[in-house]
Parts: sequence; structure tokens; C-alpha cells
Amino acid sequence: QVQLVESGGGLVQAGGSLRLSCAASGIIFRLYTMGWYRQAPGKQRELVAAITRLGRTDYADSVKGRFTISRDNAENTVYLQMNSLKPEDTANFYCAAEKGGVNYWGKGTLVTVSS
Repeated sequence: QVQLVESGGGLVQAGGSLRLSCAASGIIFRLYTMGWYRQAPGKQRELVAAITRLGRTDYADSVKGRFTISRDNAENTVYLQMNSLKPEDTANFYCAAEKGGVNYWGKGTLVTVSS
């Protein structure tokens, strides 16, 4: 059974930082591209950042220079370090694992940035 469990969300003031974690089980983690997505109220889910099994990263333009994705294959965990947070970053953040067109999703963690 595949499980992706996010943690680290919460309430933070604008300009602050949070670090999200996603612990994976039930998959061979090192073989998967891992991603962080977010969905704000009334908006579509969007890709925030992704990291391939080889460690190549990709970011949405809106978070470049502020967010950093990383992975620890020994711990089966992917992280999202979020700095200089803005109110428009407020959303539910979801972890995803992708390989060969198959996607698994976590249940999400809420990030709220107050102005």
C-alpha cells in the first residue's frame, strides 16, 4: 500500500519560512520523480516544484528563488523549504510521486500565510 504523508504546514507571517516534509512508503522511493503541488481555494492544483530520481529540479516561476525542493532517498522523504512566504502562497500543499505515468498523492498539508 502506497502512502505519502505530508507534514510541516501551518500558519506563518508574510516573509517567514516553513519546511514541508513528505514521507513515502510502499514504493521504491529512489526510482520516483517527487513533486510538490498546491491548490488555493477556487483555483486549480498547480505544480510548485519537482525533483527527479537523478536530482534534477524544476520550479514554478512564482516560487523560483524562494522555495527549494530536496530529497533524502535513505529516509524516503522529500522536502520543500519555503522562504520569503507571501500571502498568495496560501494553499493546501500536496506531495506526489510519479513513475511511468503512474501517480500517487498525499492528502495534503495546509499552509496559511498572513499579511
